[in-house]
Amino acid sequence: MKMAFLIMCPGLLLSAELVSAHHSFTAEYDSSKVRQFSGTVTKVEWTNPHARFYLDVKDERGTVTNWNFELGSPLFLRKLGWKADSLKIGDQVTVEGYLAKDGARMANARSVSLADGRKVFAGSSADGNPTK
Repeated sequence: MKMAFLIMCPGLLLSAELVSAHHSFTAEYDSSKVRQFSGTVTKVEWTNPHARFYLDVKDERGTVTNWNFELGSPLFLRKLGWKADSLKIGDQVTVEGYLAKDGARMANARSVSLADGRKVFAGSSADGNPTK
């Protein structure tokens, strides 16, 4: 019995950490603030609980800022037709997303127009992502 408990403890601690790291859409993003971004992909993270990518966006004055975009889970994105290499560093993309409530350069992506011209759903929970 003690051995089974010792084996289970690390798994329970890890799952508790993952759950606490997860957040609800409404806690972090504003569904009334949708914005479109165009720029160059600088980083892609294909990890749970959400895939993410980063985009260098140039504003009207020519200033470049790096934005963090949250996507759905990799499993849900695969169901939508995404692959781990759908976004690559250097790709030029356009993203429509919900801005972060705290004013950070972060958004929950709603859709992404990929470098090959395809427009894909990004798995946002605001649009009915069943993985949340």
